Amino acid sequence: MSMNRRQFIVGAGLAATGALVPAGADAWESKAPPDPYGCLTDVTRCIGCRKCELACNEVNQLPEPETPFEDMRVLDAKRRPTAGSYTVVNRYYPGPLDDRGNLVPSFVKVQCMHCQDPACASACVTGALSKKENGAVHYDVSRCIGCRYCMVACPFEIPAYDYHDPITPEVRKCTLCFDRIQEGKAPGCASVCPTEAITFGKRSTLLDLAHQRIANDPARYVDHVYGEHEAGGTSWLYLAGQPFERLGFWEVPDAPMPKRTESIQHALFSYLWSPALLFGTLAVTMKLLHRNHDDADAE
Repeated sequence: MSMNRRQFIVGAGLAATGALVPAGADAWESKAPPDPYGCLTDVTRCIGCRKCELACNEVNQLPEPETPFEDMRVLDAKRRPTAGSYTVVNRYYPGPLDDRGNLVPSFVKVQCMHCQDPACASACVTGALSKKENGAVHYDVSRCIGCRYCMVACPFEIPAYDYHDPITPEVRKCTLCFDRIQEGKAPGCASVCPTEAITFGKRSTLLDLAHQRIANDPARYVDHVYGEHEAGGTSWLYLAGQPFERLGFWEVPDAPMPKRTESIQHALFSYLWSPALLFGTLAVTMKLLHRNHDDADAE
């Protein structure tokens, strides 16, 4: 009997909480720039030379890696970007055999995807992360308080924390070479790629190019442009000749990550009375639960 009464009170509390959500709370609007810059990586053209890693290291003045860029043995380690390396290349063997019966490798460059509506920027409580008109998800270290909410929010697990600097630690990730784009230059990785596996340009132009390549050579490519819709769309796009799930790509929903979280925040805090009424309702619910528990013990 006491359990039924408790369930009734909890249900009443949840119903009261749900009543706090004002009508139209789901009217979320995207903050994505209309046609930002971005990069298209054609996995079928990448040869795993790691020149993009070297260029990224030099442009961003990052520390020298423990393993030299000429050492290709690291390609099979399935690395992720770190505070000291904004981009890495991994090697996979998902596909067909060559003439000698050996598996043909595929090389995948990994870096920040620069989402159109980035979850990291939505989670940042100080505005240290923001989506810029040129396509970059920009980081302002002067605003960062080190909460690391961005690391939790990112669906691609990209932001890394610089734990080695106890005085002024930073969140580190690919910048899309923000300063170079502002100067009219392409990102360092795109400028140095010897096989032109990385194409820099306007996102709309890159999408047209990607779909044109698929249409012109359907046997070469999977009929999917990764990043066109994932997480609401990203400024970094991919073409591949094998299913993306075999190449280490994350399976993420098409809806922008901030859409649900920002709608909930707006619903609860758009009016000053919402937090007070919410916590008041929860307090009354907990008090009634506690009283019923005491009555049951007395019995």
